[in-house]
Amino acid sequence: MAKDQRFTILVVDDSPINRQLLETALSKEGYRIVKAPDGPTARKLAEAETPDLILLDIMMPGEDGFEVMKKLKQNPNTSSMPVIFLTGVSEIDSKLTGFDLGAVDYITKPFHPLEVLARVRLHLKLSIATNSLIADQANKLKQISKAQSSLLVTPSQIPEANFGIYYLSLQEAGGDFYDVLSISQDIFGYFVADFSGHDIQTSFLTSSIKALLKQNCTPVYQPMESIKMINDVLTEILPPGKYLTACYARLNRKTKEMTIINAGHPPAVYVPKNGTPRLIMANGDLLGIFKDVVFDKEIISTTKGDRFYLYSDGLVESQEKKILWSDGAPQLLEICDKVRDVPILESSNQIIKLQFGGEPKREDDIVVLGIEV
Repeated sequence: MAKDQRFTILVVDDSPINRQLLETALSKEGYRIVKAPDGPTARKLAEAETPDLILLDIMMPGEDGFEVMKKLKQNPNTSSMPVIFLTGVSEIDSKLTGFDLGAVDYITKPFHPLEVLARVRLHLKLSIATNSLIADQANKLKQISKAQSSLLVTPSQIPEANFGIYYLSLQEAGGDFYDVLSISQDIFGYFVADFSGHDIQTSFLTSSIKALLKQNCTPVYQPMESIKMINDVLTEILPPGKYLTACYARLNRKTKEMTIINAGHPPAVYVPKNGTPRLIMANGDLLGIFKDVVFDKEIISTTKGDRFYLYSDGLVESQEKKILWSDGAPQLLEICDKVRDVPILESSNQIIKLQFGGEPKREDDIVVLGIEV
């Protein structure tokens, strides 16, 4: 809508008479009219004026209405603008082509001003309703995102856990999750998970995971027992087709013993203070699908200054470049080696910068959880 609160309509027609007729009929009803005699001019005006509705002639010399429509849809600044085609052609194939391209309606020439006004009112009302729905959904997603973020612990909340974190959500409601738990005075749990799918339903499940971790990651249970009990509950509450991969690390800072359990997740990285980084290749089943699951575990005797990195597949995989985590692992080991002297609070962010050459392209959720013994 224009700054003067009137609806703006872009009229695109190579006929000066038609442009004038439409302007006269529409301006009487209080609409602000912008006119274009051809496709290129129309596209420039659409981006500059952001009209609420476009009336677009099909049969124009040079760039016809269909071509204009294609280019409008390809431009993110104009792709959502509703378009009504003006046509003297009544063939069904032509109309279907227009609808396939994204037109909301057709007005056949010679047009009657009352019909034009009726269709314009209808589609402006629909546009208002659609925009209101989108805004409402966006607001709800922001609320969900805010609630989800409140579940994520920060290093300042548990400084004795000595960890750093990088978290990027692809959408307002993310599918990746992490948690850090103070199990006892000297024992801490570190958990990174990746839900299948990136939808609102997933975001509601993260609170369930946090509750399950708190209930089952306690001093009386061994790490393997904790993960199996969490899996038992997930098989009961997750909807069909939903599952998650996870990596769980439990560090006893008194004995310097680290236990790693993997549930179908990319392998953790171990960076000894005075050694070569390596992957911890513990394998295991996915969580939330089967009751009878098998997990490998690796127990490592550490020394002060050793580091571990748990991460989600968004760090090392790329759908666009078709890179799997196994292909990206060698580079990740090199990067973890390079940041071994970076403070643990900053190392996860530094890994991201070296891996992506700056901020990553939003292709997937990303979690990088760094732990220092």
